Amino acid sequence: MRIRALQAADRAAWERLYAGYAAFYKVNQTPEMRETVWGWLHDPAHGSEALVAEVDGAVVGLAHFRPFVRPLSASIGGFLDDLFVDADARGTGAAEALVQALATEGRSRGWTVIRWITADDNYRARGLYDRVAEKTKWLTYDIKV
Repeated sequence: MRIRALQAADRAAWERLYAGYAAFYKVNQTPEMRETVWGWLHDPAHGSEALVAEVDGAVVGLAHFRPFVRPLSASIGGFLDDLFVDADARGTGAAEALVQALATEGRSRGWTVIRWITADDNYRARGLYDRVAEKTKWLTYDIKV
């Protein structure tokens, strides 16, 4: 298993995985939407980045992340936006390797925390998250605009 930064040559594998991620969360995602996200991931001015998990030359997982400001602590944290591993590669340690690689990246950048959200009923992922991170007391709210 190798964790590395997303590369331009990963486009087809990334697109397949990201479409799978959208399907998992039952989000109607168009090719145009994936094109937008792909552009963000390759635009240093945007701030979004990606790591991928690779096994035997095949990309089997992705993690999208970005920095975020933490005014109360006057620090910068990292936000894990998306984490997805191909169904055939689940149980291989790819998801944990992606999370741990992001934590290492965050430490190297001086970030004070890596934060993410998940669906309450995402039990398999929550099993991992409960092992590698601390569940917070914070609730998430959205206002549609």
